[in-house]
Amino acid sequence: MKLQDIYTILNDISPFELQEKWDNSGLIIGKMSSEIESIVLSLDVDEELIDSSDNDVLFVVHHPLIFGGLDRLDFEKYPANLIEKMILKRQSLIAMHTNFDKTHLNSYVFEKILGFKRCDQNDFLCSADGEWSLDELVDRIKKRLKLETVKVVAPKEKIESISLCTGAGASLMDSVTADCLLTGDIKYHDAMKAKSQNLMLIEIGHYESEQFFAEILGEKLKLLPLLAIMTNSKNPFQNITPKG
Repeated sequence: MKLQDIYTILNDISPFELQEKWDNSGLIIGKMSSEIESIVLSLDVDEELIDSSDNDVLFVVHHPLIFGGLDRLDFEKYPANLIEKMILKRQSLIAMHTNFDKTHLNSYVFEKILGFKRCDQNDFLCSADGEWSLDELVDRIKKRLKLETVKVVAPKEKIESISLCTGAGASLMDSVTADCLLTGDIKYHDAMKAKSQNLMLIEIGHYESEQFFAEILGEKLKLLPLLAIMTNSKNPFQNITPKG
């Protein structure tokens, strides 16, 4: 298939025009006229994934490899080091980021993974009403996202409404009317602000909350007449327990 044809299918699944103004979803590396024989679906593209993949493959990822403007390509530094490798192997790259958050990822994690019944969705935020104890909610999140621990800001013993934004969604806290916001990458000053506003935050991890991208998109691409490989880049963070 031509890359253009695949791009059109991806756009039908989750229109690129829905991305935020600051985002860089769409075709990042490659040309629309390229002939594609296989697709690799992943949260990110990293060096190991590039090296282990065939020439002429198309990566469809969640996070754009190029986010801000590039004023130089130093092939010893990220992301230029990865771009060089991909160009030498004639590999292509499409990102589906904030558009896919809005159309698929947030609702999937909220309902299919965490098991909440969505009563509302406003762009990135999925919400549910109910009644949960602190212990019950934390235990559910840890088990379903396979987290060893979670960080909690302004804990409440009784939670009657929950909102979720996968990835880094703490900047949306002013839009949250729920008792508790689940998201990843909570900064110190975000935590201080939430505490002062009595908004409960639970940090669920950026990678951990978005690792389902390939799984979701792979299901949508089952009927394509080419191989779609679902994989994931490695989480750059590691948990290390000191010895002794």
